[in-house]
Amino acid sequence: MKQVYIGTDSGATTSKTGAVWSDGNTVSTRLLQRPTNSQLGTEAVIESWVSAIDEYLQQNNLVWEQVAGVGLAIPGPYLRYGVLDRTANLPAAFEGWDVHTAYSSALAQKAGRAVPLVVGNDGNYGGVAEAQRVRGNSNATVLMLAPGSGLGVAFVDHNGLPLEGDTLAGMEAGHMPAPLQLLGIKPYTCGCGKDWGCVEVYTTISGLPHLLGEFLPRHPEHPLAQSTAPAKEKALSLRGLAQKGDALAIEIFDFQAKALGIHVANLAMALDPTFVVIGGGLMDPESTTNEFRERYLRIVRESALPYLWKTQRERITIVPAALGDLSQAIGAALVALYQGRA
Repeated sequence: MKQVYIGTDSGATTSKTGAVWSDGNTVSTRLLQRPTNSQLGTEAVIESWVSAIDEYLQQNNLVWEQVAGVGLAIPGPYLRYGVLDRTANLPAAFEGWDVHTAYSSALAQKAGRAVPLVVGNDGNYGGVAEAQRVRGNSNATVLMLAPGSGLGVAFVDHNGLPLEGDTLAGMEAGHMPAPLQLLGIKPYTCGCGKDWGCVEVYTTISGLPHLLGEFLPRHPEHPLAQSTAPAKEKALSLRGLAQKGDALAIEIFDFQAKALGIHVANLAMALDPTFVVIGGGLMDPESTTNEFRERYLRIVRESALPYLWKTQRERITIVPAALGDLSQAIGAALVALYQGRA
């Protein structure tokens, strides 16, 4: 019976399920997405993850006996392995939750046996999946940045595994300070609590209300300047407006691309990757136009290149992500596979 490795990608509102075979190939590219139910507490979250695996197995004509391991991608930071610290996008009550023990127990109960489980940062695991795709048969290192609700960042080594650090916070690079002098903007407080101007604030959905407040006065005739809608609602409308050529929205996303490009160069000074993958919703063909994605990537490249060493400018390749919303679930499954081989 062919073995399969399952990946659970848990966000604050939705969770995704994916899987790979024992040779690392993806079982299905069909996205299975279900509510996380984090507002209902930790037990409801565990139930939603197990139920989603059950559904995924049925959809793909698989059974629990074939499950050789499970990987969980979930936002950090962590107090210790498998135990959550205060996470910006999850309820405060989740701080201190031993998610590894809870999920392991539920998996064992469902499968009727112990199922090996690995837990890691969602951004790191997304990088593992994209790295497998972009480097092909080589063992080149890969840096991935995925702006979404927050900024997921991963560095994948020659062995295909993510750099995690001693406390699993090794690539929480979205919470490094942005070079504000280059961006010409003031430091805004991040959802993580830091007030030094986290890169995440200037590159993701979470920071759009701040950027809208910064840029909207330059467009006094814009409909959003007259709107009485909440700031968050206005901010969430910007992606759609950008697709229609709206000048304000384009200016904001150009700024985000510049901020991300400078951060690429900053990380390249420390990590020296061969490939840089840009992921997240802005690179999703179903969410953005080809013109938008090409413009965004061009600005990322143009903003990064001046700060790279000459050899890096000639060698580093910046490309869009290939797996979209599946990357973190597939990456979690791959790490479960790799750890199972160790």
